[in-house]
Amino acid sequence: MSAIKIDSKITKYRVQKSVSEGTVPATVTEIPAERLASGGKVIRLTEEVQRPEVLIGSTYKIKTPVSDHAMYITINDIILNEGSEHEQRRPFEVFINSKNLDHYQWIVALTRIISAVFRKGGDVTFLVEELKAVFDPRGGYWQPGGKFMPSLIAELGYVIEKHMQTIGMIRKFVLDEHQQKLVDDKRAEYDSRAKQTDAFAKSHFPDGAQLCIKCSTAAVVMMDGCMTCLNCGESKCG
Repeated sequence: MSAIKIDSKITKYRVQKSVSEGTVPATVTEIPAERLASGGKVIRLTEEVQRPEVLIGSTYKIKTPVSDHAMYITINDIILNEGSEHEQRRPFEVFINSKNLDHYQWIVALTRIISAVFRKGGDVTFLVEELKAVFDPRGGYWQPGGKFMPSLIAELGYVIEKHMQTIGMIRKFVLDEHQQKLVDDKRAEYDSRAKQTDAFAKSHFPDGAQLCIKCSTAAVVMMDGCMTCLNCGESKCG
């Protein structure tokens, strides 16, 4: 082995590990294109990737009807190949905070497991489907807007899915033009059938008429300086 002259100051070093026969170091793996919006490359993190001093993160609030206290989920991302054309954001760790101590043990365990999977790298999008498939034996709950959530763990899966869509790891499901037009037509048809008519919408009396205390009709108007009901003739002036 020939000698190598080092002209600059050594700032750090690492021991190069030999690759066993028949094994290939996993770095980049092809996965189905529909799983990733960036072209189908999976970044596998190694022990050489250390946690930076500062990470970019997002915090999501979950308020469920089954708990008096909200849960705050923070997902921190690591930036790979920063400053280059191959720059990518990948989830690196997750934290869950809540005043409710009833779930403290499984919250700590779940955050450590999910963070370990994130740091391992690879195709971590499978976590979304695994978490969304968890059902509460006591029954789920309805979110504002009419969406059913089978469990609190499932909602955590939806939060991680939303975050991965934001950073480009998972494509957002979007209806095509034909499907969107069909949905809009069906919604307009339903709204036209279910639309309720206001009781005062087709009034035969002038706009702005007040409610008569005698016949309970919005027909009281000012006539000749006196409030008079145009329906029953009730008047404060006699």
